Amino acid sequence: MERGQVLEHVHLVNAVVSSQGPLEMATMAPVIVRSWRRCYNDFGLDPADHQQPPVVNGTELHARQEQLKGLRDIAQGEMVSLYQQLAGSGFSVLLTDADGVILDLLGDPSFTDSAADCGMMEGAVWSERHQGTNGMGTCAIERRPVSVHHNEHYLFRNIGLTCSAAPIFAHDGSLLAVLDASSYSHLGQQHTLVLVNMSAQMIENRFFLYQFGDQFALRFHSRPEFIWTLWEGLLALAEDGQIIAANRSALFQLGLKESRDVVGRNVEELFDVSVNTLFGKRGQAWLSPLPLYEAGKGKRFFGLLRLPERRLTSTPVFVRRFSAPEGDTSGRYGIELYQMEFGDPTMQYNIRCARRIVGKDIPVLLTGETGTGKEWFALAIHAEGLGPEKPFVAVNCAAIPESLIESELFGYKAGAFTGAVRDGRRGKIVQANGGTLFLDEIGDMPLPLQARLLRVLETREVVPLGGETPLRVDIKVISATHRNLRELVAEGRFREDLYYRLAGLMLNLPPLRQRQDKQALIWHLLRMECRDREPVQLSEAALRCLEAYSWPGNIRQLRNVLRTCLALCDGKVIDVADLPIEIRGEQRLTKKGSSAGNLQEADMTALEQAERDAILDQLERCRWNVTVAARSLGISRNTLYRKMRQLGIQGRTET
Repeated sequence: MERGQVLEHVHLVNAVVSSQGPLEMATMAPVIVRSWRRCYNDFGLDPADHQQPPVVNGTELHARQEQLKGLRDIAQGEMVSLYQQLAGSGFSVLLTDADGVILDLLGDPSFTDSAADCGMMEGAVWSERHQGTNGMGTCAIERRPVSVHHNEHYLFRNIGLTCSAAPIFAHDGSLLAVLDASSYSHLGQQHTLVLVNMSAQMIENRFFLYQFGDQFALRFHSRPEFIWTLWEGLLALAEDGQIIAANRSALFQLGLKESRDVVGRNVEELFDVSVNTLFGKRGQAWLSPLPLYEAGKGKRFFGLLRLPERRLTSTPVFVRRFSAPEGDTSGRYGIELYQMEFGDPTMQYNIRCARRIVGKDIPVLLTGETGTGKEWFALAIHAEGLGPEKPFVAVNCAAIPESLIESELFGYKAGAFTGAVRDGRRGKIVQANGGTLFLDEIGDMPLPLQARLLRVLETREVVPLGGETPLRVDIKVISATHRNLRELVAEGRFREDLYYRLAGLMLNLPPLRQRQDKQALIWHLLRMECRDREPVQLSEAALRCLEAYSWPGNIRQLRNVLRTCLALCDGKVIDVADLPIEIRGEQRLTKKGSSAGNLQEADMTALEQAERDAILDQLERCRWNVTVAARSLGISRNTLYRKMRQLGIQGRTET
């Protein structure tokens, strides 16, 4: 730090706050000028101050994180998606509470290691009162998206940063949190600010729907294609049509300024529609938007009604949201499509396509390796289009013996064959009437049954075994397979006409090893498995092992591993030692000859093992922030990196 640069910055600040710097102020955004004056006049901050920001203790940080747990769970997927859009630019994505305390940080190691030197870490307080003009703190006070670039920071020690932040509001207009993207980029960040603001609005909308999950929710916009996007208006409604809450977009579209202008009024006062008509058409509104006209003005909107949902867990994403069928303890029934989106481009494409066919008679064929979540995705399509009241009947064509699959699918009349139930039995196809028939492993269906299934799909009639009178059925068909049906068709093992009848929309679910949202998915599944117990965290080392593993069993294997780890870990953190040996082995064992100084854990002396354990313990305490850990150990960061390599500690070992 050169003294001349510091003095120059202090001179600029003094000129601006004293209104004696017209040339400087002419090129400075008004929001920055206002902030500098607050820092100088209200907070008494010295622009040359080089003290690091205060950091709350672990207990207080945990309490603040728990207070916003629902919001943080929703924000995590958006933060991962935002980070992936900014990947390679040296960015970190941060979430703070209304007081400027950093709750979560996801970032590029090239930035986070050095940013820790200026106090950018979980628990650090980045309010304007403590850190001067900065993206997070200034956004919280201004209550609007803010970009603070280099020397726009009030404190000289922060002028290397560039920050873009956007607020996240509660339904009553109070500030909940701030989403921020920071880096050491030398370029302006207008594009980044737009992305951050869009992500913040999406988090805000999703949290609104989660918070009012027990009420009716009316989604609306003047253009139907904007429903389900961050621009949609949202109204939470009581059973009598009284408006409980509204999001910011709803207020904007209705020309209102504050929530109190609409809360307490009846929806009939806003739109030319009766409560009975609106709620009476909820089955139709679930499928496609309905036209609504603004009362007294005639402006046309399109609305989509979401039914009340029963939240069975505090986790707001990818959980059981409706009453499950009797005997179903899987916690999977009633998944919504948006709850399966964590930032992977292929999954985003699949979800977008699946939404486009909701309400249309288009069969869906899901392909992908075993364990990639094909049945979960089918359940989500069903819940999105038909809702929990309609049946979802799954048939595993590979698990049912060939001699029984015909009777299982089509049912049979009384006395149809020896051993038949006296009164006969409805088949799976009839059971699915009015709902969804999910044909899993369709590629293993015997050829003779393929012909009968094709006829059912074309005529929508079923004739039970031993029966003569066809039964009409109204079903949505979703099929799934891990096999290549085109190859089976070429080999004569699958009917070509049935293949084209099933593949109205064909979506491929990527294997876990190829998914770009793997980290977010791991954290989410861990929270799912913790729903009946106290939350458990993953150590950074354990998370890296899970991310690096090839996962031949995909999501099904990952869930089983996490369930086992929860049973084995003693405390509140799953560490590498709690992982199965095949998973931790891929990361812990070093390659022979890769480095003469590297040690196998089994070859260490007692002293080396003790040193390794001490370093690992300190790294865990510092959340694997090497800079902070080195400072705590009283050694330089390069020394700690060298010791980590020598002792076989697989961490962020870039220099």
